[in-house]
Amino acid sequence: MVLEDLKEEHPDAISVIRLNGMLHSDDNCATKEIARQLCLEHELSFSKMASSDDNTEFMIDMLRECGLAHKTVIFVLEEFDLFAQGKQRLLYSLLDAMQSLTSQAVVIGMSCRLDADQLLEKRVRSRFSHRKLLFVPSSLDDIQRLMEHLLMLDKGSCLPTNYITEYNSMLTSIFSNKKFKGILDSLTDTDATTSNILRFLFRVVSYMDMESGLLSMECFTNALSSMQRQPKMDSLQDLSILELYILVCMKRLEDKEQKSYNFNTIIKEYKSIQDAYKTSDKYATTVCFRAFEHLLDRELITFADSKGRNVALEYRPVKLLISSRELAQSLKLNTTCPAVLQKLLDRERYM
Repeated sequence: MVLEDLKEEHPDAISVIRLNGMLHSDDNCATKEIARQLCLEHELSFSKMASSDDNTEFMIDMLRECGLAHKTVIFVLEEFDLFAQGKQRLLYSLLDAMQSLTSQAVVIGMSCRLDADQLLEKRVRSRFSHRKLLFVPSSLDDIQRLMEHLLMLDKGSCLPTNYITEYNSMLTSIFSNKKFKGILDSLTDTDATTSNILRFLFRVVSYMDMESGLLSMECFTNALSSMQRQPKMDSLQDLSILELYILVCMKRLEDKEQKSYNFNTIIKEYKSIQDAYKTSDKYATTVCFRAFEHLLDRELITFADSKGRNVALEYRPVKLLISSRELAQSLKLNTTCPAVLQKLLDRERYM
């Protein structure tokens, strides 16, 4: 937003080049993208066949020309830590070009890593200004105040007074509810950014009761569920009891810090559970193997490495592709899940 305001205020004096480490961490790709954006910004023809050296030379020449024309070029590098991998030729070229008296350029690196600047090589770090801004995530109180500001209706609006009073009263009641605090905790645990909060509120409003025109706690609950929904959770809810047993056995083996395990190891763990709890959920090894193959097909588990492709499936090491939280939640939501499986997972740790 700040850069957009600057461009509106000084349209002929500022040029913004944006790169993302997830897309442009390769030096050749980055210099090509910089050349493309510079050509687009200054209405020049861009050559796709230009080499990396040609693009780098073009970038340096453009920085010099922009400096002489009193035009500032701002490079915004998102996921900055990814640019700090490898030989860091792009960073060196950019920062080195900025040492020129005629150059008017700024490099802004953005990263969630606090030690991103420590990843820089000495030759790059020596050209780095070491000016850092740390943005602390908003507190829950700040986020709640933002929600109140966005959702509450202005008493001076053209809507009926009775409706505004009832609508705002309902929201006040929701915001003071302990259940709402839990929803807010779950939402901010994964992503507390303003953009994510806005997406959440958009979903909340989409669940509004069209007849009454009011928001309820159910709107917030449904919005959170829709944002947390994951394909793997849908797959987990359709599993058979035997398949749940296999997943729990694999989780127990990982908790025992067993570095490598295969189908035969899982079956031993499964039989030890049957012996310990005397359950009626006993299945033949051949049936267990079919359930094991089904989990592989659903990509809930996978082979631990690509080695041993000629080895029989029951001897190949495997690993889980779901988290402890997802497994525990699936057991909780599955109505046919035996009580013993719930006991086998430490609820305080995973829920």
